[in-house]
Amino acid sequence: MANPVKVAMIGLDTSHCVEFARRMQDPECPYTQVVDGLETVTCLRFKTPFVTDEVLNERQAVLQKLGVRVTTSFEEAVADCEAIMIEINDPTLHLEYVEKCITLGRPIFLDKPLADTIENGRGIIRLVKEHHCKVFSASSLRFAPALRKAHATIPQPEVCHVFGAFGRAPVGSSIVWYGVHAFEMLQATLGSGATSVEVRKDRLGLSAHVDYADGRRGTVELTAGASSYGGYIMNKLQSCPFVVDGQTLYTYLLREVEKYFRGTPAPLSLYYDTLAIMALLETAEKSFSSGKAEPVPTL
Repeated sequence: MANPVKVAMIGLDTSHCVEFARRMQDPECPYTQVVDGLETVTCLRFKTPFVTDEVLNERQAVLQKLGVRVTTSFEEAVADCEAIMIEINDPTLHLEYVEKCITLGRPIFLDKPLADTIENGRGIIRLVKEHHCKVFSASSLRFAPALRKAHATIPQPEVCHVFGAFGRAPVGSSIVWYGVHAFEMLQATLGSGATSVEVRKDRLGLSAHVDYADGRRGTVELTAGASSYGGYIMNKLQSCPFVVDGQTLYTYLLREVEKYFRGTPAPLSLYYDTLAIMALLETAEKSFSSGKAEPVPTL
């Protein structure tokens, strides 16, 4: 294996910082979850509404044991890195930190969701085009082997039903913040072209019905307090259920990130895929508030 790519993590308000660093460089990480070729060298710490000082201290201690230099200085965090992972739970800060990082000329992985709104998502894409920089953004759920196997079995499905957790955001839209996982599974299977989303909410969470211009349909169920993900895809001839193994998700995503940092094209389009997911999420949030079907905006 070539020398590891030196990674700067921006943000410490998500557990992903620790989980990714463990897979990169923790000697006690199970070998089946290790991802060679990456090393977290620095992490930028700052406070957001998604985390307490106590949790920040705990995560900092874990990272420091793994050899990561934790700092509150942006300049120090990015000084010697070769790639950047923006790991900020609060999506309202994504556009701001992409703008800070993009002039550095390093490849960037932006953890889900792309942004807090589709307009700010468009702002990120404008920056990418202006600076000719590489930015890749995704949830780990789209890389789940069970989902990929089901899609390979039925490569042109007409129906996709997915279920997942409905985490509650301390600020902002919970659908955008956490619904992204399940909606990304839907988009990874059915692709773009959704025309409307209708959300029904109940005491357990919500269910969203997604219509497509060519007659396909998707449903997304988000349940508060749940932790499992899965679903089924089908056409007129067959159906294929799947259940996601949550223990492997970070590893499969990080493998994609490692290949991307070494020059492999991103596994999905920032515009046609990631921004399309933002359109679904924002429309679902609008329908959640209005109680009626809402049109998906054109990209």
